[in-house]
Amino acid sequence: MNNLQTDKAPSLQVVVPPFIFGALSFFILTILILLAGSDMLGPYFAGKMLAITHLAVLGWSTMIVLGALYQLVPVVFETALFSEKLAKVTFWSFAVSIILLVYAFWNSDFGIFLIYAASLMFSSLTLFVINILLSKSNGKRNIQSWYVSAAVTWLLLTALLGLLMAFNFKYTFFSQIHLHYLKIHAHLGLIGWFVSLIVGISSTLIPMFLVSHQLDENKLKVAFYLINGGLALLSLDWLILGGTLLVPAYWLAISCGILFYLAFIKDAYKKRLRKGLDTGMKYTMLAILSMLVPIILSILILLISDIESSFLLNATTLYGFSIIFGLITPIILGQTYKTLPFIIWLSKYKEYVGKHKTAMPKDLYSEIVGIVQLYMYYGALGALINALIFQVSWMITVGSYALLLVAILYNVNVFKIIFHKIKLESLTS
Repeated sequence: MNNLQTDKAPSLQVVVPPFIFGALSFFILTILILLAGSDMLGPYFAGKMLAITHLAVLGWSTMIVLGALYQLVPVVFETALFSEKLAKVTFWSFAVSIILLVYAFWNSDFGIFLIYAASLMFSSLTLFVINILLSKSNGKRNIQSWYVSAAVTWLLLTALLGLLMAFNFKYTFFSQIHLHYLKIHAHLGLIGWFVSLIVGISSTLIPMFLVSHQLDENKLKVAFYLINGGLALLSLDWLILGGTLLVPAYWLAISCGILFYLAFIKDAYKKRLRKGLDTGMKYTMLAILSMLVPIILSILILLISDIESSFLLNATTLYGFSIIFGLITPIILGQTYKTLPFIIWLSKYKEYVGKHKTAMPKDLYSEIVGIVQLYMYYGALGALINALIFQVSWMITVGSYALLLVAILYNVNVFKIIFHKIKLESLTS
């Protein structure tokens, strides 16, 4: 954890607001899932499903990542964030764009309102990417910085294609149907942005938290070229050629890249000096292991891709769901408990260290609440997955209420951390 301590870290005004917005977005997300009800079993490209998906990947996941990444820039790049003012502007414009975008999708408003929302979204993410890349230009080059740079580049491409799709709803100019470009848009975001970032950041944090040494980073380099090279070729094939017989080869490259990353994590786990896993690391390791699920599902989808059926639609929905709720959400839930408490603790207690007996970062939140949240989350996940597989509406309701309780527990701990009051004891007591 000491590696997170640096005099180059940004102020709390940059890091904390994204965590607050993200936590509240997670709560609102669960409400929308409840309101959607049986619509969750419908096509993934329907208005309400698009609203839920974008709130999940933008308001919840990406917003939390923004706050965490601002804190981690000094750790990965070994330099200060380029501009805190730019980060603050980015937060507010990004927050407004998320609200507008989700509102447009929920109400199936695919006209000029959606174009305004998507334009603001693209502008906000452009500011974010500029800030990160300018920070990198002053910092250290390592394999982790490669992943972060690639991830933010994919994020910008995802936003650009999303903007073009918003325009295409009103002024049709794409040569193929809208769903074809939605497929590209989703993979640029889920694999290019999220998977690349998770691999890059976790390859720093997991060995740090497990206290693992002498790891082979060549596996990460191979993974980098396979994941990013495979995704680039896959996207170009879909975009320019409409999908050729080489698509399975690109999928194989991406999948092999993820397997190389998993081999690196396995090595870190085996060589760990810290044997016990706290709540945050349990979430993280379960999420990392779940990366195998979308790989298996993608193989299934490729095998049945020529069959236009409800089974293919369900498999595709489950594929996206497994990435968002099987990988991304547990990673964020877990790493919140690893990073946010230390960030707040450092801000409140650094001047008292060595002078008073202080609380520890783990004392800033309730471990019991975190454990209950962990088991309840995987219970909710199991119910929702079964609902999607077997098309059972009552299981959607059960899973949705369980997920709502998870969001409430998560918010309780997040706000407990953020609003922690300093507690000091004399060193002699």
